[in-house]
Amino acid sequence: MLDVCLLGTGGMMPLPHRWLTALMLRYNGKSILIDCGEGTQIALREKGWSPNPIDIICFTHFHADHISGLPGMLLTMGNAERTEPLLLIGPKGLNRVVSALRVIAPELPFAINCVEIEGNEQTFSFDGFRIDTFKVNHNVVCYGYSMQIDRAGRFDRERAEKLEIPMKYWGRLQKGETIEDGDRVLTPDMVLGGARKGLKVTYCTDTRPTDSILEHAKGSDLLILEGMYGEPDKVAKAKEHKHMTMYEAAKIAKNADVPELWLTHYSPSLTRPEEFIRDVRKIFPNTIAAKDGRSIEFNFKEE
Repeated sequence: MLDVCLLGTGGMMPLPHRWLTALMLRYNGKSILIDCGEGTQIALREKGWSPNPIDIICFTHFHADHISGLPGMLLTMGNAERTEPLLLIGPKGLNRVVSALRVIAPELPFAINCVEIEGNEQTFSFDGFRIDTFKVNHNVVCYGYSMQIDRAGRFDRERAEKLEIPMKYWGRLQKGETIEDGDRVLTPDMVLGGARKGLKVTYCTDTRPTDSILEHAKGSDLLILEGMYGEPDKVAKAKEHKHMTMYEAAKIAKNADVPELWLTHYSPSLTRPEEFIRDVRKIFPNTIAAKDGRSIEFNFKEE
């Protein structure tokens, strides 16, 4: 099961009913936070989730509305007596930025490991899932993220019995292990069918439309993109500041053939994003003008 919650949907500055950008994903006991704008801790509390179990924090870029909530988040984790290391992933300069922010959070009871993304794309693999990063087009270095959970093929008991593979190895082979059994090497492909569809969520803000977004969005169960502006006369402003309009996000969703699009990262001037959703849906019908706290739970589909 994969839980997804859009904690904050605001860009530039928080509003009374809209926190700054943050997305939380939870899978198999792991919690991954993407961006940590001001107010993220409050958004977490409103959701009923705790910041202490967060294992990984990813940053799209280093503008304040995406990272200004980090020092307070670290202090809260420390006050909860966390001891497990925390992994931070972000563009080059992450070590320098985190060190500067930690001037007000200098002593923590846990280690912080910073990993800076190299090149235009990079994949980080973890136990049971991976995070793909891809560069987009903002006025500073900025990355989008896809979280993917692969799913192995169905276990074939008949094949396992025919090959006389001891039952005690079945579970390990299903988990992807390779096993030496005397003179034989047992591999997962001996007892598993073809890979089945897993789960994928793609998230991207603060960018002009790019081919990299389209390519990484393909195959996603959910696409979350910024819809900074809904007013048709704001296209020039979006281009100048390297943001996306709702309509541009909808075109990407349409071309990527995703099931659903959530819009986020609204301009403070866009107080009622839903007012523009009818025209946006003319491009991509299953578009949601997301609000803070919007959640969804994904499960593997039975085949």
